[in-house]
Parts: sequence; C-alpha cells; structure tokens
Amino acid sequence: MIPDITTLWVIGFLLTCTFLLNALIFKPILRVIEARGQAVADARQMAETAAERANAATNEYTQKLNAARTDVYRAMDEKRRTALESRAALLGETRHVAEGELADASRRLRQETDEARASLDREADLLAGAIVSRVLERAS
Repeated sequence: MIPDITTLWVIGFLLTCTFLLNALIFKPILRVIEARGQAVADARQMAETAAERANAATNEYTQKLNAARTDVYRAMDEKRRTALESRAALLGETRHVAEGELADASRRLRQETDEARASLDREADLLAGAIVSRVLERAS
C-alpha cells in the first residue's frame, strides 16, 4: 500500500513544524535554561569563594584581635609590675624614713629623760641640802 498524497503532506507538515518548533522555541528555551544553570553554578562558586575569603578574613581578624589582646594584657602586666615595684620601693623608703625618725625620737626622748633625771637629781640634792640646813638651824 502506497501512501496517498495527503499523508505525505501531513508528514511534511509535521516535519516542518518539528523543525520550526525545535529551531524557534525549544533550542532558545534550552539555551536560556543552560545559561541559567551556568549562572547558578557561577553564583554558587562566587558565593563559596566569598565565604572562603570571609572565613579567612574572620580568622585573620581573630588572630589580630588575640594578638592585640595579648599585647594589651602584657602592657597591663608590665605596668602593674612596675607599679608594684614602685609601691614596694616607696614603702621601703617610707619604712626606712619612719624607722629613722622613730630612732631619732627615741634617742631624743632618752636624752631628755636623762637630762630631766639629772635636773631632778640636782634639784633633789639642793632641796636635800636646804632641808638639812633648815633642820640644822632649828636644831641649834
């Protein structure tokens, strides 16, 4: 059986429609879908790269922050140590001055005590002599 001419026209028309649909609609849509897929893959790659750079920057920031904190703590410790040394030196000097003044005051107090005793001994001798002379004057 030989196909008649209308069947050939239908087959020709279907082939023409298929070619036209493929060339004018499907291929451009597939190109757009492919371009979108590539754009998504590129965006993901860029996002991963940006995330890696952000992580590297965060790590660098953390390291610098820790180094700065270490430097600040070291400086604080140095200042505290210097302040403690100054305080100890000042306390030692003050203690030395206070001990010197205490020794000087004790020496002066002993000297004044000795002088007062000597003065009292002299006055007691004078009073004893005066009392003896009065008693002897009355007795005679």
